[in-house]
Amino acid sequence: MSAFTGFSQVRSIFNSLVNWFDSDYRAEEKAAIAANAAQAGQGDKIEWVRTIPFIILHGGCLGVIWSGWSWTAVLTAVALYFVRMFAITGFFHRYFSHRTFSTSRFMQFIFALWGACCVQRGALWWASTHRHHHQFSDDKEDKHSPVQHGFLWSHIGWITSSQNFPTEYRRIKDLSKYPELVFLNRFDTLVPILFAVLLFFIGRLLEAQLPHLGVTGGQMLFWGFFVSTTVLFHGTSCINSMAHVFGRKRYQTGDDSRNSLILSLITLGEGWHNNHHMHMGCVRQGFYWWEIDITFYLLKGFSYLGLIWDLRPVPKAAYGESHRIGKSE
Repeated sequence: MSAFTGFSQVRSIFNSLVNWFDSDYRAEEKAAIAANAAQAGQGDKIEWVRTIPFIILHGGCLGVIWSGWSWTAVLTAVALYFVRMFAITGFFHRYFSHRTFSTSRFMQFIFALWGACCVQRGALWWASTHRHHHQFSDDKEDKHSPVQHGFLWSHIGWITSSQNFPTEYRRIKDLSKYPELVFLNRFDTLVPILFAVLLFFIGRLLEAQLPHLGVTGGQMLFWGFFVSTTVLFHGTSCINSMAHVFGRKRYQTGDDSRNSLILSLITLGEGWHNNHHMHMGCVRQGFYWWEIDITFYLLKGFSYLGLIWDLRPVPKAAYGESHRIGKSE
């Protein structure tokens, strides 16, 4: 190995480490490298330094062996799963990615902050990546298509590739004009770290003030953060992987998106994926009353409170029509 090659590898590792704290560090350079790799057919390549945060996240679940458990800690983990899943489905997906409703700038920031606690990077990266998915759904350019790249890659492998790391700001010009959103997106580890610390100290406070609950700071950290966040990640990833493999197709959308009640229950309504790929611009994904869509029900409640408005309905064309169209509306 030449000295130049060794220097390049060290530099790449250093850049990856810095990107843990500043996602936009050398972003243009990384985007250019990613584009070249894609053209050379080297896109589906795991960058091992980037896997370390995932190893830490999953490994942290083993902390429950040391901390033990309590009903308070376990119920907190369950509650945080659903509260944060709603942030992903209602805000990162249906608002930031598809703008299926309107809200104020203040609430937009609150939604981005709420979603940042999910440890699935920033709202702008999430939205730009998802918009890319809809443009190239199940084509070779799709970053996480199980049809093109296999089940495991679509579930978790794609996130570890440097090709998929940079935020494509050109796709989200409607959002990148807000500096507060860019800040949260750029420093996307800040909120998760603060959230984990907060859970630990809440646990310590409960341990001191309400000892009969049997909860400790360690339990709140390992169950409330590590276990809940890991399950949340895999629950969300099921849409990338399983929702293009298992289920039924109502519409011919030009891809392999499918509808699944089970996935809808796991993800609060995102499992009606074929519906969504047919009409991605509407706030509701369960088009019929029997298609349970908890995210829609909650967003409807937000609208009654005046926090959001202009919810885009399911178009009349979605009902009773034989659809034979491509991937976009």
